[in-house]
Amino acid sequence: MSKIRTLLVTKGHPFEKGPFFDWIDGVEALDVTHVEHPAAEAFIGAGLGADYDLWLFYDMPGYAFGPPNGVEFIEPSEAFKAAVLTRLEAGGPCLFLHHALAGWPTWETYGEVVGGRFLYRPGVVRGEQKLDSGYRHEATYTVTLADHEICGGLQPFEVTDELYLAEIFEDDILPLAWSDYSFDREHFYSASNAVNGAMFSREDWPHPPGSNLLAWLNSYKAAPIGYLQMGDGPSAYGNSAVTQLLTNMTTWLLSDAARTWAEGRDQ
Repeated sequence: MSKIRTLLVTKGHPFEKGPFFDWIDGVEALDVTHVEHPAAEAFIGAGLGADYDLWLFYDMPGYAFGPPNGVEFIEPSEAFKAAVLTRLEAGGPCLFLHHALAGWPTWETYGEVVGGRFLYRPGVVRGEQKLDSGYRHEATYTVTLADHEICGGLQPFEVTDELYLAEIFEDDILPLAWSDYSFDREHFYSASNAVNGAMFSREDWPHPPGSNLLAWLNSYKAAPIGYLQMGDGPSAYGNSAVTQLLTNMTTWLLSDAARTWAEGRDQ
């Protein structure tokens, strides 16, 4: 089987580059071309990503962090949005990893593609006002898996990684993996407080309990979409079960089964 020609997009959120690229290089099914923001937005907007089999996002675009307001939001270009929508309408698969859940906060369609939203500020999601999302570094938890071919050969496993208390569109996605961690205010910290200088704070943040989903499938137009929350740092990169789950997701998204599934949902 030929390798999956993969466009890997990064930047916008810090990560340990050496261990991350070692992790991605270890997924033998992938033939990776890497592009960073802001060049990635121009690259895709110019149509240069069209020939890749898979778009793999480990990025968090759409933000300018710092004073005076903690964070400002940035709009994606019209050319970029048009190129993304063209790919999705043509059935081009995409896989989003970890902090990519927070990307492009002003572009509503982005959240519908990924299947959820991480909010750095309180905002409106699907017509409802929501508090900013939560984060928890170095949480240790057990992962349980769905009865799906992506999870075939895997047993429940333990991992230490960052978790998010975010807006997940559970009614519209196909779940693949769950965490046994407690997804409530007492176990997470406010993202808005963090960008305003108060790390690890829950002050004035009455966030309700949220979804414990870690991985899922979605579709947009004719395109199969995957999301995997695991992948913040070396403790996840070095976990063989996480790597196997990532590998299985990449190969399934390029399968006839994925194409048929996505097209069936786009009726």
